[in-house]
Amino acid sequence: MTKPLVVVESPTKVRTLIKYLGKAYNVAATVGHIKDLPNKEMGIDIENGFKPKYTNIPGKQKIIKKLKQAAGDATDIYLAPDPDREGEAIAWHTSEVLKKKGRKFYRVLFHEFTKDSIQRAMASPDSLDRLKYEAQQARRILDRLVGYQISPLLWRKVKGGLSAGRVQSVALRIICERERAIQAFEPQEYWSVTAHLEGDSPSPFTAKLAKKNNEKIEIPNEEKANAILADLDGEKFVVKKIVKKTTRKNPLPPFTTSKLQQDAIRKLRFSAKKTMLIAQQLYEGIELGPGEPVGLITYMRTDSTRIAKEAADEALRLIREKFGDAYALEQPRFFKNRKKAQDAHEAIRPTSIFHTPEEMASHLSKDQLALYRLIWQRFVASQMAQAQINQISVTIEAGSYQFAASGSTVKFPGFMALYMSVDDEIANEDQKKKPGLPELSEGLVLKLLQLEPKQHFTLPLPRFSEASLVKELEENGIGRPSTYASILSTLREKEYADLQNRYFRPSELGFIVNDLLVENFQDIFDVEFTARMEENLDRVESSEVESSEILTQFYNPFKKDLDAATDGMLSVKGVGMPTGLNCPECGKPLHIKVGKNGHFLACSGYPDCSYSRDYTRDEKGNIQAIETSNDEVVDKSCDKCGSPMIIKRGRYGEFLACSAYPDCKSTQSLNSNGAGNKIGVKCPQEDCDGEIVERKSKRGKIFYGCSRFPKCEFATWDKPVARECPACGAKILLEKTTKRDGTFLTCPTNECGYRKNL
Repeated sequence: MTKPLVVVESPTKVRTLIKYLGKAYNVAATVGHIKDLPNKEMGIDIENGFKPKYTNIPGKQKIIKKLKQAAGDATDIYLAPDPDREGEAIAWHTSEVLKKKGRKFYRVLFHEFTKDSIQRAMASPDSLDRLKYEAQQARRILDRLVGYQISPLLWRKVKGGLSAGRVQSVALRIICERERAIQAFEPQEYWSVTAHLEGDSPSPFTAKLAKKNNEKIEIPNEEKANAILADLDGEKFVVKKIVKKTTRKNPLPPFTTSKLQQDAIRKLRFSAKKTMLIAQQLYEGIELGPGEPVGLITYMRTDSTRIAKEAADEALRLIREKFGDAYALEQPRFFKNRKKAQDAHEAIRPTSIFHTPEEMASHLSKDQLALYRLIWQRFVASQMAQAQINQISVTIEAGSYQFAASGSTVKFPGFMALYMSVDDEIANEDQKKKPGLPELSEGLVLKLLQLEPKQHFTLPLPRFSEASLVKELEENGIGRPSTYASILSTLREKEYADLQNRYFRPSELGFIVNDLLVENFQDIFDVEFTARMEENLDRVESSEVESSEILTQFYNPFKKDLDAATDGMLSVKGVGMPTGLNCPECGKPLHIKVGKNGHFLACSGYPDCSYSRDYTRDEKGNIQAIETSNDEVVDKSCDKCGSPMIIKRGRYGEFLACSAYPDCKSTQSLNSNGAGNKIGVKCPQEDCDGEIVERKSKRGKIFYGCSRFPKCEFATWDKPVARECPACGAKILLEKTTKRDGTFLTCPTNECGYRKNL
């Protein structure tokens, strides 16, 4: 008789389970999904209740064969993929593959990969959750209906290779609408008046003009500011009122998935994708000794702030030992969950609070340690006493005007001794920079040192960073936190948006795709509509509604929009998008078109008028044609016909093309003429006076090479850093990033071996 089989997703988990389950079980991994909808067809029978057609994923035949061999003639199969909807789908498909007469399947949920948790889960297995699986399947069908029917439409109307994800396109819409709001924003002038004052002691402080005759005052221009200064001339500045109070501040709850992504982005500069990759490693198990893999955190895909009482009690014991009784609560603090769905597992927390970051440092890479410390500190802080903040606000009268000054000091740090949010850290740093208020008393006449008027302008809402976009998606109920990392990555991979100085800016292609989708599918890519769809998927899981009903309600209006768009969607390949500009050569309207080398301006009178130009947009989004001029001719001749080469713009940026086109179609990389983005590093090659520039390969991958190419052929995939190697004296070091070791500096000389973690 074959031993019972335990099936997990990840090969990493196999080692941990073998360690703790011993020889009583066989253990095998699916390595992710083993069945899915087919790649080359939609795979959904729309006429037959949206029945999906699942097939074995290409390349998984060997894995399926190994699963069957591991199962042998075992009667008991324990399905233990991740404890979420996606894991339920993998478990369900595994049961379909291994189905056999007389065989029983059990669902096992490992919320943490520790010995006790694993043994408890194995001792009390459950059955497969059909509702959770159907909720996941409904999402998969929805995404397939959208992606497999709208994406080909974009291929025909715009360009090949584009995608239109159901949630991804809403995220793009949010980015585009914010960018257009910034472009349309008109700054408004306003002024402030600050009084620099001094009391009895020589400790100057500042107070802001706030009111006139106890009503809020606005200063729209310099004239008004000067009038106020004239009114204040000769007035006494008297302390009218002092209010002192102590406020109490509660810690934040332990991390949910989206909150972990936001904090890791803001505090550690990790991407959402990197955060989830490292969190997966911490969950699946880290070697703490020979043959001792231990999961350090609970399951990292969760919307829940719920925590186990045992974990909270453990945290309180550590707090008393490490910080003292004043920092510990009498009873654990529990947090109310906002969402009903996805509450099967806890918030993200350490599996053992006594696995402190200091003790784990020697077992973890730099990036693993940084993320683990963040999770550990946030959880421990959630069980610490409130912070107590002393606040003082002072009202100062000068004639009919009232000025306000304030300050705060930490009376008792409480949880802030261990962990502060990014906003708390910023506020704390700002407070340190401000001079504290001196001792003041009501009725005290202050000495005026200076009145400072200052001009300001209102600012638009900022562009979205990865952290703020994740927050926006979460607050609007768009997608699942576990999908945010892939959504953000896809937006960049499809070149719909770029991260510039850590903020998203939509590309021209992103604007074009967004405008076409919003115009033709107003409901499907609407924020509120998408949020309601997420709620409906949760209702499927909670048995409030059948998945077929949700799919029918979605598909009927979607099909009408799809049919209309098939004929009615504007073709950017053909007609092009109107710009409101006229052709300078014939006067007909100019349109934006997209070709194999990207987007460009073209005359609608083609072929009678062949005017076309590359274009840019100014800060207001206005189109500006890049006119061809003699300045664009470079000092280089065509290798084929000898004509001058000129700079053209293509899919991967600028390149050199023969000016005799179309008679000669020769092209060259612009980098061969020394162009590229300089990174401030001299070429390390002997007798070369070039500089290192950032370039793109034919596939769009960034690499670094010498500006003197082809005379100098120095090139590397890793970013050069202007530091001399302390071991061998090499002129530069290379910055590398690996999944295992994070980011570090290494010497380019193979024989040297110098390395330094960042």
